[in-house]
Amino acid sequence: MNNRRKLVIALGAGALSTALPAFAQQPPGKIPRIGILWHAGTAEEERIPLGALVQGLRDFGYIHGKNIILEHRFPNEEPERFISLAAELVQLKVDLFIAVTRPAALAAQDATKSIPIVFQAVADPVAIKLVDSLGKPGHNITGLTNMAVELVPKRLELLKEVVVALSRAALVVNASFPDAARRYNEVGQIAARTLGVTLLPVEIQGPDDFERAFSTITQNRLQGVSFGVDGLFYQKQKLLAQLALERKLPMIGYAMEMAEEAGMLMSYGPSQTGSFNQTARFVDKILKGAKPADLPVEQPSKFELVVNMKIAKALGIRFPDSILLRADKVTK
Repeated sequence: MNNRRKLVIALGAGALSTALPAFAQQPPGKIPRIGILWHAGTAEEERIPLGALVQGLRDFGYIHGKNIILEHRFPNEEPERFISLAAELVQLKVDLFIAVTRPAALAAQDATKSIPIVFQAVADPVAIKLVDSLGKPGHNITGLTNMAVELVPKRLELLKEVVVALSRAALVVNASFPDAARRYNEVGQIAARTLGVTLLPVEIQGPDDFERAFSTITQNRLQGVSFGVDGLFYQKQKLLAQLALERKLPMIGYAMEMAEEAGMLMSYGPSQTGSFNQTARFVDKILKGAKPADLPVEQPSKFELVVNMKIAKALGIRFPDSILLRADKVTK
Protein backbone atom coordinates (compact mmCIF):
# COMPACT_ATOMS: atom_id res chain seq x y z
CA MET A 1 0.00 0.00 0.00
CA ASN A 2 1.50 3.34 -1.01
CA ASN A 3 1.88 6.28 1.38
CA ARG A 4 -0.86 8.35 -0.28
CA ARG A 5 -3.46 5.61 0.17
CA LYS A 6 -2.38 5.05 3.77
CA LEU A 7 -2.97 8.74 4.36
CA VAL A 8 -6.52 8.59 3.01
CA ILE A 9 -7.33 5.53 5.11
CA ALA A 10 -6.02 7.34 8.15
CA LEU A 11 -8.32 10.26 7.37
CA GLY A 12 -11.32 7.96 7.10
CA ALA A 13 -10.45 6.44 10.43
CA GLY A 14 -10.23 9.85 12.04
CA ALA A 15 -6.54 9.46 12.66
CA LEU A 16 -5.11 11.84 10.03
CA SER A 17 -1.78 13.05 11.29
CA THR A 18 -0.19 16.50 11.19
CA ALA A 19 2.10 18.44 14.36
CA LEU A 20 2.07 22.30 15.40
CA PRO A 21 3.88 24.45 17.95
CA ALA A 22 1.94 26.45 20.50
CA PHE A 23 0.58 29.79 19.24
CA ALA A 24 0.81 32.99 21.24
CA GLN A 25 -2.67 34.26 20.38
CA GLN A 26 -4.40 30.96 21.22
CA PRO A 27 -5.68 30.57 24.79
CA PRO A 28 -3.55 28.15 26.83
CA GLY A 29 -4.48 24.57 26.05
CA LYS A 30 -6.71 25.46 23.11
CA ILE A 31 -6.06 23.43 19.97
CA PRO A 32 -6.72 25.41 16.74
CA ARG A 33 -9.46 23.95 14.56
CA ILE A 34 -9.01 24.31 10.80
CA GLY A 35 -11.97 23.94 8.46
CA ILE A 36 -11.01 22.65 5.01
CA LEU A 37 -13.61 23.01 2.29
CA TRP A 38 -12.58 20.86 -0.68
CA HIS A 39 -14.42 20.55 -3.99
CA ALA A 40 -14.75 16.83 -4.82
CA GLY A 41 -16.94 14.28 -3.09
CA THR A 42 -14.56 12.13 -1.04
CA ALA A 43 -11.13 12.03 0.55
CA GLU A 44 -10.15 9.42 -2.04
CA GLU A 45 -10.93 11.80 -4.89
CA GLU A 46 -8.86 14.47 -3.16
CA ARG A 47 -6.14 12.12 -1.98
CA ILE A 48 -3.24 13.75 -3.84
CA PRO A 49 -3.90 17.40 -2.88
CA LEU A 50 -5.08 16.25 0.57
CA GLY A 51 -1.84 14.34 1.06
CA ALA A 52 0.14 17.36 -0.13
CA LEU A 53 -1.67 19.61 2.36
CA VAL A 54 -1.16 17.23 5.26
CA GLN A 55 2.53 16.92 4.42
CA GLY A 56 2.83 20.68 4.06
CA LEU A 57 1.34 21.19 7.51
CA ARG A 58 3.58 18.47 8.92
CA ASP A 59 6.60 20.30 7.53
CA PHE A 60 5.57 23.29 9.64
CA GLY A 61 5.14 21.08 12.70
CA TYR A 62 1.35 20.51 12.66
CA ILE A 63 -0.14 17.17 13.75
CA HIS A 64 -3.87 16.47 13.73
CA GLY A 65 -5.22 15.49 17.16
CA LYS A 66 -2.14 16.76 18.99
CA ASN A 67 -1.95 20.51 18.43
CA ILE A 68 -4.37 21.05 15.54
CA ILE A 69 -7.74 19.66 14.43
CA LEU A 70 -8.54 19.35 10.72
CA GLU A 71 -12.22 19.41 9.78
CA HIS A 72 -12.53 18.18 6.16
CA ARG A 73 -15.70 18.75 4.12
CA PHE A 74 -16.38 17.44 0.59
CA PRO A 75 -19.08 19.25 -1.45
CA ASN A 76 -18.92 16.92 -4.48
CA GLU A 77 -18.97 19.90 -6.86
CA GLU A 78 -22.57 20.66 -5.81
CA PRO A 79 -23.14 24.45 -5.55
CA GLU A 80 -25.58 24.23 -2.63
CA ARG A 81 -23.23 21.98 -0.66
CA PHE A 82 -20.39 24.47 -0.91
CA ILE A 83 -22.72 26.94 0.80
CA SER A 84 -24.14 24.57 3.43
CA LEU A 85 -20.77 23.05 4.35
CA ALA A 86 -19.16 26.48 4.66
CA ALA A 87 -21.96 27.45 7.05
CA GLU A 88 -21.45 24.19 8.94
CA LEU A 89 -17.77 24.97 9.46
CA VAL A 90 -18.65 28.44 10.74
CA GLN A 91 -21.04 26.85 13.23
CA LEU A 92 -18.18 24.66 14.41
CA LYS A 93 -16.31 27.90 15.20
CA VAL A 94 -13.22 26.95 13.25
CA ASP A 95 -10.23 29.21 13.79
CA LEU A 96 -9.29 29.29 10.12
CA PHE A 97 -10.71 28.25 6.74
CA ILE A 98 -8.81 26.62 3.91
CA ALA A 99 -10.97 26.85 0.78
CA VAL A 100 -9.91 24.85 -2.26
CA THR A 101 -11.08 26.19 -5.67
CA ARG A 102 -13.21 29.19 -6.54
CA PRO A 103 -16.64 27.89 -5.38
CA ALA A 104 -15.22 26.95 -1.98
CA ALA A 105 -13.49 30.30 -1.58
CA LEU A 106 -16.61 32.29 -2.50
CA ALA A 107 -18.75 30.16 -0.17
CA ALA A 108 -16.31 30.72 2.69
CA GLN A 109 -16.21 34.44 1.96
CA ASP A 110 -20.01 34.63 2.10
CA ALA A 111 -20.14 32.52 5.27
CA THR A 112 -17.82 34.68 7.41
CA LYS A 113 -16.28 38.13 7.49
CA SER A 114 -14.22 37.45 10.60
CA ILE A 115 -12.68 33.95 10.41
CA PRO A 116 -9.38 34.03 8.47
CA ILE A 117 -9.63 32.36 5.06
CA VAL A 118 -6.78 30.93 2.98
CA PHE A 119 -7.86 30.04 -0.55
CA GLN A 120 -6.09 27.58 -2.83
CA ALA A 121 -6.35 26.95 -6.60
CA VAL A 122 -8.26 30.11 -7.48
CA ALA A 123 -7.78 31.93 -10.77
CA ASP A 124 -7.72 35.74 -10.75
CA PRO A 125 -8.99 36.37 -7.20
CA VAL A 126 -9.12 40.13 -7.82
CA ALA A 127 -11.54 39.79 -10.74
CA ILE A 128 -13.98 37.71 -8.68
CA LYS A 129 -13.65 40.13 -5.74
CA LEU A 130 -12.13 37.72 -3.26
CA VAL A 131 -9.38 40.28 -2.55
CA ASP A 132 -8.85 43.98 -3.17
CA SER A 133 -5.48 43.40 -4.80
CA LEU A 134 -2.81 40.71 -4.87
CA GLY A 135 -0.39 42.83 -2.85
CA LYS A 136 -2.95 44.01 -0.30
CA PRO A 137 -5.80 41.49 -0.07
CA GLY A 138 -7.74 43.38 2.60
CA HIS A 139 -10.44 41.93 4.85
CA ASN A 140 -10.12 38.37 6.23
CA ILE A 141 -8.88 36.50 3.16
CA THR A 142 -5.69 35.71 1.28
CA GLY A 143 -4.20 32.69 -0.42
CA LEU A 144 -2.74 31.21 -3.55
CA THR A 145 -3.72 31.82 -7.16
CA ASN A 146 -3.14 28.93 -9.56
CA MET A 147 -2.31 31.11 -12.60
CA ALA A 148 -4.96 29.13 -14.49
CA VAL A 149 -5.57 31.73 -17.17
CA GLU A 150 -1.91 32.69 -17.53
CA LEU A 151 -0.89 29.08 -18.27
CA VAL A 152 -3.37 28.49 -21.12
CA PRO A 153 -0.81 29.66 -23.74
CA LYS A 154 1.92 27.43 -22.32
CA ARG A 155 -0.25 24.33 -22.55
CA LEU A 156 -1.21 25.11 -26.14
CA GLU A 157 2.44 25.69 -26.96
CA LEU A 158 3.39 22.31 -25.48
CA LEU A 159 0.57 20.57 -27.36
CA LYS A 160 1.72 22.17 -30.61
CA GLU A 161 5.31 21.14 -29.92
CA VAL A 162 4.25 17.50 -29.56
CA VAL A 163 1.62 17.45 -32.32
CA VAL A 164 3.51 19.38 -34.99
CA ALA A 165 0.63 19.17 -37.49
CA LEU A 166 -1.82 20.65 -34.96
CA SER A 167 -3.93 23.29 -36.73
CA ARG A 168 -7.29 22.96 -34.96
CA ALA A 169 -7.68 22.44 -31.21
CA ALA A 170 -10.40 22.47 -28.55
CA LEU A 171 -10.43 24.46 -25.34
CA VAL A 172 -13.01 22.91 -23.01
CA VAL A 173 -14.38 25.38 -20.45
CA ASN A 174 -16.97 25.29 -17.70
CA ALA A 175 -19.72 27.70 -18.74
CA SER A 176 -21.10 27.68 -15.19
CA PHE A 177 -18.50 30.40 -14.60
CA PRO A 178 -18.96 32.61 -17.69
CA ASP A 179 -16.38 35.19 -16.63
CA ALA A 180 -13.67 32.52 -16.29
CA ALA A 181 -14.74 30.83 -19.53
CA ARG A 182 -14.51 34.15 -21.36
CA ARG A 183 -11.04 34.89 -20.03
CA TYR A 184 -9.75 31.41 -20.87
CA ASN A 185 -11.03 31.89 -24.41
CA GLU A 186 -9.62 35.41 -24.79
CA VAL A 187 -6.14 34.42 -23.67
CA GLY A 188 -6.31 31.12 -25.56
CA GLN A 189 -7.26 32.82 -28.83
CA ILE A 190 -4.29 35.19 -28.63
CA ALA A 191 -1.92 32.27 -28.03
CA ALA A 192 -3.54 30.18 -30.77
CA ARG A 193 -3.09 32.90 -33.38
CA THR A 194 0.58 33.17 -32.47
CA LEU A 195 0.96 29.39 -32.92
CA GLY A 196 -1.04 29.30 -36.14
CA VAL A 197 -3.79 27.21 -34.54
CA THR A 198 -7.55 27.64 -34.77
CA LEU A 199 -8.95 27.30 -31.25
CA LEU A 200 -12.58 26.30 -30.72
CA PRO A 201 -14.07 26.86 -27.24
CA VAL A 202 -16.29 23.94 -26.18
CA GLU A 203 -18.57 24.67 -23.24
CA ILE A 204 -19.88 22.27 -20.60
CA GLN A 205 -21.89 22.91 -17.43
CA GLY A 206 -21.75 19.50 -15.78
CA PRO A 207 -20.39 15.95 -16.19
CA ASP A 208 -23.43 14.97 -18.28
CA ASP A 209 -22.15 17.34 -20.96
CA PHE A 210 -18.81 15.61 -21.52
CA GLU A 211 -20.01 13.11 -24.12
CA ARG A 212 -21.69 15.88 -26.08
CA ALA A 213 -18.58 18.04 -25.83
CA PHE A 214 -16.38 15.32 -27.28
CA SER A 215 -18.90 14.67 -30.04
CA THR A 216 -18.56 18.37 -30.93
CA ILE A 217 -14.78 18.03 -30.90
CA THR A 218 -14.93 15.00 -33.21
CA GLN A 219 -17.47 16.58 -35.59
CA ASN A 220 -15.27 19.65 -35.94
CA ARG A 221 -12.21 17.48 -36.69
CA LEU A 222 -10.18 19.02 -33.92
CA GLN A 223 -6.74 17.51 -33.41
CA GLY A 224 -6.01 18.17 -29.74
CA VAL A 225 -7.65 19.16 -26.47
CA SER A 226 -6.81 21.49 -23.61
CA PHE A 227 -9.17 22.79 -20.95
CA GLY A 228 -9.59 25.46 -18.33
CA VAL A 229 -8.66 24.75 -14.73
CA ASP A 230 -11.79 23.73 -12.87
CA GLY A 231 -12.68 21.51 -9.93
CA LEU A 232 -15.15 19.56 -12.06
CA PHE A 233 -12.43 18.70 -14.58
CA TYR A 234 -10.15 17.55 -11.78
CA GLN A 235 -12.86 15.38 -10.29
CA LYS A 236 -13.67 13.83 -13.69
CA GLN A 237 -10.11 13.62 -15.01
CA LYS A 238 -10.28 9.87 -15.68
CA LEU A 239 -13.47 10.28 -17.70
CA LEU A 240 -11.90 13.11 -19.70
CA ALA A 241 -8.81 11.02 -20.41
CA GLN A 242 -10.93 8.04 -21.44
CA LEU A 243 -13.07 10.12 -23.83
CA ALA A 244 -9.96 11.61 -25.40
CA LEU A 245 -8.22 8.25 -25.82
CA GLU A 246 -11.31 6.63 -27.36
CA ARG A 247 -11.24 9.34 -30.03
CA LYS A 248 -7.44 9.24 -30.46
CA LEU A 249 -7.19 12.85 -29.28
CA PRO A 250 -4.00 14.19 -27.67
CA MET A 251 -4.97 15.94 -24.43
CA ILE A 252 -2.95 18.09 -22.05
CA GLY A 253 -4.01 18.49 -18.41
CA TYR A 254 -2.93 20.85 -15.66
CA ALA A 255 -2.05 18.53 -12.75
CA MET A 256 0.64 15.85 -12.61
CA GLU A 257 -1.84 13.06 -11.83
CA MET A 258 -3.85 13.83 -14.97
CA ALA A 259 -1.02 12.42 -17.07
CA GLU A 260 0.57 10.12 -14.51
CA GLU A 261 -2.60 8.35 -13.32
CA ALA A 262 -5.71 9.41 -15.26
CA GLY A 263 -4.15 8.74 -18.66
CA MET A 264 -3.85 12.05 -20.48
CA LEU A 265 -1.01 12.44 -22.96
CA MET A 266 0.72 15.10 -20.86
CA SER A 267 0.19 17.71 -18.17
CA TYR A 268 1.70 21.02 -17.18
CA GLY A 269 0.86 23.04 -14.10
CA PRO A 270 1.73 24.01 -10.54
CA SER A 271 3.17 21.34 -8.26
CA GLN A 272 0.57 20.14 -5.76
CA THR A 273 3.29 19.61 -3.17
CA GLY A 274 4.75 23.06 -3.71
CA SER A 275 1.38 24.81 -3.76
CA PHE A 276 0.03 23.19 -0.60
CA ASN A 277 3.32 23.84 1.15
CA GLN A 278 2.67 27.51 0.43
CA THR A 279 -0.86 27.10 1.82
CA ALA A 280 0.57 25.55 4.99
CA ARG A 281 2.88 28.54 5.35
CA PHE A 282 -0.13 30.88 5.25
CA VAL A 283 -1.79 28.79 7.97
CA ASP A 284 1.35 28.91 10.08
CA LYS A 285 1.64 32.69 9.81
CA ILE A 286 -2.02 33.35 10.58
CA LEU A 287 -2.12 31.02 13.57
CA LYS A 288 0.93 32.85 14.89
CA GLY A 289 -0.87 36.18 14.68
CA ALA A 290 -0.56 37.53 11.12
CA LYS A 291 -3.65 39.08 9.52
CA PRO A 292 -4.79 37.79 6.11
CA ALA A 293 -5.25 41.40 4.97
CA ASP A 294 -1.50 41.94 5.36
CA LEU A 295 -0.37 38.74 3.59
CA PRO A 296 -0.01 39.20 -0.20
CA VAL A 297 -1.63 36.62 -2.45
CA GLU A 298 1.04 34.27 -3.79
CA GLN A 299 1.56 32.53 -7.12
CA PRO A 300 2.84 28.95 -7.45
CA SER A 301 6.61 28.67 -7.21
CA LYS A 302 7.11 25.27 -8.86
CA PHE A 303 5.66 23.85 -12.09
CA GLU A 304 5.69 20.28 -13.38
CA LEU A 305 5.68 18.82 -16.90
CA VAL A 306 4.63 15.15 -17.07
CA VAL A 307 4.43 12.98 -20.18
CA ASN A 308 2.77 9.59 -20.56
CA MET A 309 4.67 7.29 -22.93
CA LYS A 310 1.97 4.59 -22.89
CA ILE A 311 -0.68 7.02 -24.10
CA ALA A 312 1.72 8.47 -26.67
CA LYS A 313 2.24 4.97 -28.09
CA ALA A 314 -1.52 4.35 -28.21
CA LEU A 315 -1.96 7.62 -30.11
CA GLY A 316 0.97 6.98 -32.44
CA ILE A 317 2.82 10.02 -31.11
CA ARG A 318 6.55 10.33 -30.49
CA PHE A 319 7.60 12.91 -27.93
CA PRO A 320 10.40 15.12 -29.26
CA ASP A 321 13.64 15.18 -27.28
CA SER A 322 12.96 18.83 -26.42
CA ILE A 323 9.94 17.68 -24.39
CA LEU A 324 11.52 14.60 -22.83
CA LEU A 325 14.56 16.57 -21.65
CA ARG A 326 12.32 19.13 -19.92
CA ALA A 327 9.86 16.66 -18.42
CA ASP A 328 9.81 16.38 -14.64
CA LYS A 329 8.35 12.89 -14.95
CA VAL A 330 8.07 10.37 -17.78
CA THR A 331 5.37 7.77 -17.15
CA LYS A 332 5.88 4.50 -19.01
